[in-house]
Amino acid sequence: MAAEPRPRHRPPAPARRCRRRRRGRATVPFGDNAFDLVVSRHPVTTWWAEIARVLTPGGTYFSQQVGTASVFELVEYFLGPQPLEVRGARDPEKARVEAEAAGLEVVDLRMETLRTEFFDIGAVVYFLRKVIWMVPGFTVEEYRPKLAALHHRIETEGPLVAHTTRFLIEARKTEARTPE
Repeated sequence: MAAEPRPRHRPPAPARRCRRRRRGRATVPFGDNAFDLVVSRHPVTTWWAEIARVLTPGGTYFSQQVGTASVFELVEYFLGPQPLEVRGARDPEKARVEAEAAGLEVVDLRMETLRTEFFDIGAVVYFLRKVIWMVPGFTVEEYRPKLAALHHRIETEGPLVAHTTRFLIEARKTEARTPE
């Protein structure tokens, strides 16, 4: 019995009609009403208008995002006090307003603050080298005096405690309404 060759994969028709720019802004390369579900985790920027465009009517966007002032105890130890606009960035209520402005209905929005403990200076260095945007340009050489002081503090007082903030947002594209 001879096997038939498998057909080559072709994306569905809506995905083939992609755009790179729309009204002067970047777009995702998918057609309108292409997905029932869009998910993201820790997006740098949430493109609400694009999410609304690619969702089918009744489709859902589900995302876990970094919340306000996440791990700022560590950030401000190295960088000093941050301005209110930096501390207040990534506000879940702002995300709600932006989602609704794009025509999405926010059906769930949850915020959580989680305790994060750094038990040794190696964990701090690893974290800052891995999450490079927390302290831009971080190097051990540049921050050696602060690292040494923090090491001493951890050794004498116990772990550095910081608070990680996250929010979960679920938004739905409203069903298309037919004229009566």
